[in-house]
Amino acid sequence: RLGRVTDTTLAAADVEAIRARVRELLPQLRADLEALARIPSLSADTHEDYDPATLERSAEATADLLRAEGLTIEIVREGGAPAVIGHLDGPEGAPTVMLYAHHDVQPPGDDALWDSPPFEPTERDGRLYGRGAADDKAGVMAHIAALRAHSGALPVGVTVFVEGEEEIGSDSLPTILERHGEK
Repeated sequence: RLGRVTDTTLAAADVEAIRARVRELLPQLRADLEALARIPSLSADTHEDYDPATLERSAEATADLLRAEGLTIEIVREGGAPAVIGHLDGPEGAPTVMLYAHHDVQPPGDDALWDSPPFEPTERDGRLYGRGAADDKAGVMAHIAALRAHSGALPVGVTVFVEGEEEIGSDSLPTILERHGEK
């Protein structure tokens, strides 16, 4: 466990240790981000490339990443795209933090307007381009990075909620909250 200066402040050495750990993890985090971004998880069923199987693949890939970090996982389907709920208990008496992201993406539009294929992450000038590479599969990976940086010794409990309909208005969210909100 990390040494604490106060209940809310990490010691400088602990902060540097976390930064060093994240730097060490970056190559694998990027590889995992690229794998997620290759899944064309369009939630808009009005688009010609819509395939609900890609939303299932994206939810499963997200679940696998969270499961690998020790979270108990459930994929819920309440009339729309699958959402992933993961949980990991923290130390006795520690609060639980909820982290949110979404695994669905906007349609890419006309492929001719892209400098590289939209679902093939491509680095240019030190930046990664591809549909979903930022919004919001990077959000998923930011949570994974935080979990990995703590190497299973989190100072808090964590619940992660990753939905699959954010890009189309989250129509299933009220039902998910009604039926699974206690999680």
